[in-house]
Amino acid sequence: MELSTQVAWLFLVAIPIACIAWTVTHEEVFREPREYCLQRCHNGKTIVERKFFYLFTCEYCFSHYVTIIMLFITEYKLLFTDWRGYLMAGFALVFIANVYMSLFALVRVDLKKVRLEAEHEEQKR
Repeated sequence: MELSTQVAWLFLVAIPIACIAWTVTHEEVFREPREYCLQRCHNGKTIVERKFFYLFTCEYCFSHYVTIIMLFITEYKLLFTDWRGYLMAGFALVFIANVYMSLFALVRVDLKKVRLEAEHEEQKR
């Protein structure tokens, strides 16, 4: 695969990784399982239990596991055609997916701020 195609794949495959990781770790649809995992990661008896349940509450951590699944599904490799290509692709995908999630978080905060300011102005009138 040409380098330009590999880079295009990098930025495209990172989108569903970011979407899945963000949805599981932040959105309302997964609130109850996330709260259960939070409780278990704070009150677990063993460090393995605490760390396992933490994975489902941190978008950065969870994106690593989503990336592994996506690499298995897509067989995407970056720069190398052997196992090193999977390794390079894995870390690059996690990085790009987390850039996407950070940008999304900034946009959401900004939108929430604008909405709250508008509501505040409405209440003043």
